[in-house]
Amino acid sequence: MVVTLCLTVAILMTSSMLALANTGNAIGELIITANNSDAGNSAVTVNGEAAVSGRSIFSSSIISTPDGYGAVISLGKTGKIELAPNTTLLLSFDKASMHGELTSGSITVLSAAQSMGVKTLAGDIELNAGETATANASSASNKSKKYIGTLPLWVFAVIVGGIVVGVIIAANHNNNNIPVSPTR
Repeated sequence: MVVTLCLTVAILMTSSMLALANTGNAIGELIITANNSDAGNSAVTVNGEAAVSGRSIFSSSIISTPDGYGAVISLGKTGKIELAPNTTLLLSFDKASMHGELTSGSITVLSAAQSMGVKTLAGDIELNAGETATANASSASNKSKKYIGTLPLWVFAVIVGGIVVGVIIAANHNNNNIPVSPTR
C-alpha cells in the first residue's frame, strides 16, 4: 500500500512539472546565409549576442545581419522570413501571426499564415508571402519567384519541353518504318 501511494505521488509530481515547463510560447529557428564561405564565423547577432545557425528565436528578439550575411527565420506554421545583409529587425510573433519593426535593410516574407505587419521608417505596411519591404519604403514590393515545390518554374518548363521534343523525335523515327500496303 505504501509503495502504491509513493508511486502515485511520484507520477503526479513529475507530470505536473512537465505541464508547467511548457510555456506555450512560439519559438523560431535562425538559419544564417553567407555570400562567402565564411558562414561558420558569423557576425549575425540576436539581441546583441553572436548567433549561429539553428539558434532558437523568441518573440521580441532583435536580429541584425552585417554586410555579406543574411538570415532566414522559420516560425513553423506561422511563416518564414528572410533578412537581407545589413538588416536590423525587431521580430515579434505568436502561434498565429508575426510582425516586426524594420530599422535598416530589407526583409522578404517567404511564407506566412497571414500577412505580416511591418513598421518601417516611412510607416506601417502589410506584407504577404513573396513581398519585400525596405526600411525606408512606404509600401511593399512583390519580388516573388514562381516555384513548384522547391524548384523554380523554369526547371519544369525545360523538363516538359525535353519530353515533348523526345516524343516528337520518337514519333517521326517510327513513321519511316511503317509498311505501306500495295493495294489501296
